[in-house]
Amino acid sequence: QVQLVESGGGSVQAGGSLRLSCAGSAYTYRMNCMAWFRQAPGKEREGVARISADGGSTLYADSVKGRFTISVGNAKNTVYLQMNSLKPEDTAMYYCAAGVFGSAWYCLHALRDGYALWGQGTQVTVSS
Repeated sequence: QVQLVESGGGSVQAGGSLRLSCAGSAYTYRMNCMAWFRQAPGKEREGVARISADGGSTLYADSVKGRFTISVGNAKNTVYLQMNSLKPEDTAMYYCAAGVFGSAWYCLHALRDGYALWGQGTQVTVSS
């Protein structure tokens, strides 16, 4: 079964940190691009951070630059999102996504619909 599974969400106070993890099943090995999206109540799902499978290329949303770091794990198709200096506006359901793209540029700039696989999400709540 092809799937992505997120973990690491929770509730923290503003200024705190969380580390999200996403593990892909064995059949996700063909994916060459992974990303984290988030969706707050009443808002559209937005891209937070993207990374090529080799970890060589990354892109962040302006709202998280300097606070979040995306990285790939030693196990193929494992991706992390280290979130520091969390703010109440970071509160959302966070989703891991994976896809296949022709180049690193497309990996970093693909629209949400370009990602073939999605996890079920993990909730992040930041209180003030």
